[in-house]
Amino acid sequence: MQTLWDYRYAQRIQQMSSSIIRELLKLTNDPQIISFAGGLPAPSVFPVEEFKQAAINVLNNSGSAALQYGSTEGFEPLRKWVVEYSVRTGINITTKNVMITSGSQQGLDLIGRVFINPGDRILVEAPTYLGALQAWQAYQAEFISVESDEHGMKIDALDAALRAGPKFIYVLPNFQNPTGRTTSLERRQKIVDLAQQYGVPIVEDDPYGELRFEGEALPSISSLDSECVDIACTLPYAGNVIYLSTFSKILAPGLRLAWVIAPENVISTLVKAKQGADLNTAKFTQMTAHEVCKNGFIDQHINVIRKVYLERRNTMLDCLDEHMPKGVQWNRPEGGLFLWVTLPEHLNTTDLLQRALKEKVAFVPGEPFFPSGGGQNNMRLNFSFSPPDLINEGIARLGRVIQQEM
Repeated sequence: MQTLWDYRYAQRIQQMSSSIIRELLKLTNDPQIISFAGGLPAPSVFPVEEFKQAAINVLNNSGSAALQYGSTEGFEPLRKWVVEYSVRTGINITTKNVMITSGSQQGLDLIGRVFINPGDRILVEAPTYLGALQAWQAYQAEFISVESDEHGMKIDALDAALRAGPKFIYVLPNFQNPTGRTTSLERRQKIVDLAQQYGVPIVEDDPYGELRFEGEALPSISSLDSECVDIACTLPYAGNVIYLSTFSKILAPGLRLAWVIAPENVISTLVKAKQGADLNTAKFTQMTAHEVCKNGFIDQHINVIRKVYLERRNTMLDCLDEHMPKGVQWNRPEGGLFLWVTLPEHLNTTDLLQRALKEKVAFVPGEPFFPSGGGQNNMRLNFSFSPPDLINEGIARLGRVIQQEM
């Protein structure tokens, strides 16, 4: 039934589309479906007792303040915690370089609101994070896709793409969503060098960086950029990189808490945009998260998460070896939540999904992660959410579906 509102949508609504992942999560509410579709952390690692005690402490000691409006920039002690925590990224910052957001998705949306005009070109990896595409399509962005492999964006393709004059480069260097790949140190440095050469800034999205359970940690693109422009030891931070990270993967996604690090003038502009969006991120949530984090709990907790995810990744790799037919390939991520599966070229994973759902198993087809086309024979599998016994059964079901299709 139509209403008068149906004739009053803004033109940009035509650029919006539903997230296939969010729609899949509705389907997988069926407890019989084993879902590898969502980017969901393991509920078993949520620090429920710590949050229970933290909430009591906040309400007992600062209840009135916690339930009041807060500053748009974020709760000052939590921003100070981010400053101290970010030392590991190799950048000197102050709280003036930090803004707390209602999840990383809000950070992406605010970047779009502040920087993207209709028709602006954004340079992204192919494939790339669907949530970023969805956020920026609303501002009528166009996307320049750069082919990637197991080491990240291919540098020759990046060099050519930068000649098209993108507004900025968007990159997820650690355990990328959707592929689980990590950009090598050599390519990180070349991305920074080429960005400097062409005068193009970078948005570095790093929700998974702390979830490494194999190999050595690599320096952030932000820190390499700081060295490149000789600001690593100077304040205030004036780098060419906006850095995003989140509490969703190291504490719990239900908090809807994340942070943005940027030069002070950029933060000031983002704050103006956020004021028009939600005034401020929930203060009680910020204060409770700070109470949990402030005495070093976070590092102990991350070690727990790593152990759980390592076991689940290994289980999924073993099950893929056992149940997948010949001709199916996959990678071995060193951390994060996902791995990437490639089927023979004649298979289409969007069609395959419907058959998989009938067998009570779900995944995300690869095609939506490619803004310029491609990925029809790829799928993203999440290994963090399901315990090992369900991973084994789910991969067995998926293997049978693929075998039948082949």
